[in-house]
Amino acid sequence: MTAPALSLTDLSIAFGPEIAARKVVHGVTLHVMAGEKLAIVGESGSGKSVTALAVMHQLGRAGRIVGGAMRLDGQDITSLPESACRELRGRKVAMIFQDPMTALNPAFTVGRQLVDAIRSHDDPGRKAAQQQAEELLAKVGIDDPRRRSGQYPHELSGGMRQRVLIAMAIACRPRLLIADEPTTALDVTVQAQVVALLRDICASSGIALLFISHNLDLVAEFCDRIAVMYRGRIVESGSAEAIFGAPRHPYTRLLLDAVPRPGRPLRAAAPAPLAESPGEGACDYFSRCRLADVDCHVRPALRGAGTHLSACWRSLT
Repeated sequence: MTAPALSLTDLSIAFGPEIAARKVVHGVTLHVMAGEKLAIVGESGSGKSVTALAVMHQLGRAGRIVGGAMRLDGQDITSLPESACRELRGRKVAMIFQDPMTALNPAFTVGRQLVDAIRSHDDPGRKAAQQQAEELLAKVGIDDPRRRSGQYPHELSGGMRQRVLIAMAIACRPRLLIADEPTTALDVTVQAQVVALLRDICASSGIALLFISHNLDLVAEFCDRIAVMYRGRIVESGSAEAIFGAPRHPYTRLLLDAVPRPGRPLRAAAPAPLAESPGEGACDYFSRCRLADVDCHVRPALRGAGTHLSACWRSLT
């Protein structure tokens, strides 16, 4: 059986000095196969981006992995020296950030930045790299790539800058592409174009995609599977059809109810707490859940039939 492009097993992440570290991601387990599109959704602060940054080994000095394992194409990447991390980034895993204006260097042309990305791992020479850069710009749907490669980021629209970032991310043909809110700064029409581009790239190249987003409608039409995070834990996971068609966790239902729909009043996105959490080992969602009872004093593990899993004693069906 082919190994997953990305495999996280019981991954935990903490920030701060060891004596007073605060754990922000708790026991996350997920797998992404080649060509598959997996979304992680949840509120701000739920641990989505931190999980992605851990895969990139870009947690900074304050953050560190304190438990579990990460594998990329079967290779253990949990603990790597910085030299190995630099080799990993770009060649095997690449990341697209949400703000294309700040992600690109305003002092250099987009062509120069693409050429540098290409030459950072496999250096074919500047002339060949320039040709590859123009081919990449054409591949991501930028017209007149030769002229555009000579322009600076501020001369391009937001959608074009995001396409440049996608071109840079796939320049060295990584096995995994992480997209952290890549459409947040774009209007609806351009969002659809960027999503269509990512879909085509995954289908044609077999790149696995880890897609982080607050846009549930976008995730519903674009991703194959979904993992819902709350306070650093995955509380539900399954196919997009299962999650949106029959959510089992009360928090997932809350997220879906917060999405505006024609003819339906918007429900409260965050109901008032019903009770204080009964303790450290209780369900994290206890104080917000209208179904909570004494069983919820013990945090449930992900469970369920088949691939649709929920961490809830009162899973909705």
